Amino acid sequence: MKPAAFTYHRARDVEGAARLLAELGDDAKVIAGGQSLVAMMNFRLARPAHLVDIGGLSGLDGLRTDAGGALHIGALTTHHAVETAPPEVLGAGFAVLRDAMRWVGHLPIRTRGTVGGSLAHGDATAEWCLLAVLLDAELVARGPDGERRIPAAEFFHGYYTTALEPEEILVEVVFPRPAPYAALTEFAERRGDFATVSAAVDLEPADGPEGAEDSGREGEPELVGGGGRFRAARVALGGVAALPVRVPEAEEALVQGGPYGPELYAQVAAVAAESVDPPSDANGSAHYRRTLIRTLVAHACEEAMSR
Repeated sequence: MKPAAFTYHRARDVEGAARLLAELGDDAKVIAGGQSLVAMMNFRLARPAHLVDIGGLSGLDGLRTDAGGALHIGALTTHHAVETAPPEVLGAGFAVLRDAMRWVGHLPIRTRGTVGGSLAHGDATAEWCLLAVLLDAELVARGPDGERRIPAAEFFHGYYTTALEPEEILVEVVFPRPAPYAALTEFAERRGDFATVSAAVDLEPADGPEGAEDSGREGEPELVGGGGRFRAARVALGGVAALPVRVPEAEEALVQGGPYGPELYAQVAAVAAESVDPPSDANGSAHYRRTLIRTLVAHACEEAMSR
C-alpha cells in the first residue's frame, strides 16, 4: 500500500516547526520516527497534505535526572535508547521504564520509534501512554505562544486524541519521582502486536525505604504504618477505554487490604476487573478483557514487589 500524495517539509528547529504547523493548519502532521503515522498513511487511515519532519532536530533526545530526582526524557529519544540506558542514567527507581520497552513492537520498531511520537499519537494501548498516567508524568509542549506543561491526567482525551494544539510539538516528558516498586505487563495475541489489555502498578510498601516519609504522591490512598502493607498504590489499565485509566477502587483495595502477597493481589485484580467497562471488539469481548485484567494486575503486583 502507498500513502496519498503529500508535501514534505524538514524543520530546522522547534520554533520553525511550530511556525510551519501554524501556517499549514490541520492538513499538517509532525513526523519523527514515523512508526505509527507512516503505517496509518500507507493504509490511507491518515491523509495529511503536509509532513513536518522534526527527526533531525538537536536537543530533543536523551535522558537526564535533575537535582530533584525527576527524570527528563527528550521527545526524540528512541524506545531502544531507554531500553539500553546505563544504570547511572536510568537507575532502579525508573527500572519500570526500561523493562516496559520489551513490550514495544520488535527491535527495528524500538530503534526508530520515539517516546514523544508514541505519546503524541495517543494510542490507549501504548506502553508510554500508560506509564505517563501511572507515574503522573508531565508532558512539555512548545508552540508559537511558548512552552506548556501538561499533566498526563489531562493530556489524553480519547482515541488518538491529545491536548496538543495543532501547532504545538511535544518536546519532553518528565517523570517527577522514582518508582522503585512499579511494573507493567500486557497481553497481545502475537508478540509485538498492540496490547489487548495492559496493566501497570506503582506500589509503596509501608515498611519500605520510603515508608517513613510522606510520598508526596497526589491522588491515591495512603496508609501510615508497616506490617507488610502498602502505604500508597496506583493501578492503571490500557486497552479498556478510549484512554489509559487509573482504577481507584483497586488502589484502595491494595492499601486497605491485608499483608501483601498473592492472595491480596488476586483480590485486587478481581476488584480492578469489575471496576471498569471494557469494550467488546475484534480483539476480544468485554468478558475476555476482564479475565485478562484479573491475571495481568496480579502479575504486575508480583513483578513490582520482586524488585
